Amino acid sequence: MQSFFALLRKIIRTGVGKGRFFMASIGLGIAMVLILIALQANTDFNQLLYSDKNQNETADFLVINKKVTNSMMGQPEKSVFSPTDIENVRKQPFVQAVGLITSSQFKVVAQAPGELHFATDMFFEAVPDSFIDVKEDDWKWNPGDRTIPIILPNDFLNLYNFGFSLSQNLPQISQETVKALPLQVVISNNLVSETYTGHIVGFSDRISSFLVPATFMNWANEKYAGTTTAATSRIVIKTADPSNPALVKFLDDNGYTANQDKLKFSKTRVIVQTIVSVIGFFGLILLLFALLVFSMFIQLVIASCRKEIQLLVTLGTAPRQLQRYLLKQFVPLYFIIGILSLVLVTILQYFAAGLLAKHDMVVNPLPGIGTIIGTVLILVLVYIVNVSTVRRYILQDQ
Repeated sequence: MQSFFALLRKIIRTGVGKGRFFMASIGLGIAMVLILIALQANTDFNQLLYSDKNQNETADFLVINKKVTNSMMGQPEKSVFSPTDIENVRKQPFVQAVGLITSSQFKVVAQAPGELHFATDMFFEAVPDSFIDVKEDDWKWNPGDRTIPIILPNDFLNLYNFGFSLSQNLPQISQETVKALPLQVVISNNLVSETYTGHIVGFSDRISSFLVPATFMNWANEKYAGTTTAATSRIVIKTADPSNPALVKFLDDNGYTANQDKLKFSKTRVIVQTIVSVIGFFGLILLLFALLVFSMFIQLVIASCRKEIQLLVTLGTAPRQLQRYLLKQFVPLYFIIGILSLVLVTILQYFAAGLLAKHDMVVNPLPGIGTIIGTVLILVLVYIVNVSTVRRYILQDQ
């Protein structure tokens, strides 16, 4: 029996057996590395998108409106969201909350005081307070107040400072100055005109509009326009991932549009997911190739020792003993390949985390639990396939 086992070792370590054994080992190692990289890349991608450490407070809100086409011109009712449209948006799985943007139904003229000599027609909009990124104690209005809190878009102040003021030789103004200046606001309809004082309480990056409290908007629409149910032409949604391809597809399918800056990562995300999927696919192909080569190698070993196996079985050697010996030649190698693959992925992950940290993106410097579980599952699969192969060919020779 010892001479038989020595023969097995010789076949495994020399000649054709050694070549196939080496090929299978290299294939298994490359396959494991590719699969683990794919699993870890998916984990890192999810951390970059959903981790609290990478969340951008203003990136979770999208203002949506319908696309204006030539066929819609002169038909403003086609730009309005119906209750059915709003309910359809609200029930989408990627939408966490929906807020209606209410527009003013009256005329508004705003005039800056002093030497600024700036006056413009404008409009007001209102949204639920939970969708506003400016938190101020002054953001409130009660009937009878003559001062209207207003939130301006940052883009508006930038356009004034770097466009209008420079071209008209007017002074540039800071946010602090704007907040300190009283703004004359004239609200009118065809019958009446009244003057209020506008107080700028903050600047928004989330909603590019002139915002006033919802309480004032409801009151003013009823007083100056005689309506409390103004049509909704824009809505704001809260979503966990503005770059979700499903969200982008939903907007395109329904003829909606939103801030493209917040949607631009959708294509990048699809590309990254495709690359990760391709890496994982090639890893699976190499894994199947390695399993096939291992199976062929085991078959070669058993075929080369068929007479000896039959003799040992005739002499009373248990097939399980032969199976255990053959598996002992392979199992330690599986674990060595698995550990080395996991160590290599750990090193790559550590350096990747360091590179991302330089760009203020945070991922775990160690492999995720999914990567570790993937390593174990691959080793278990390889073990099961080899046990099955050894058992099948040993029993064939009995």
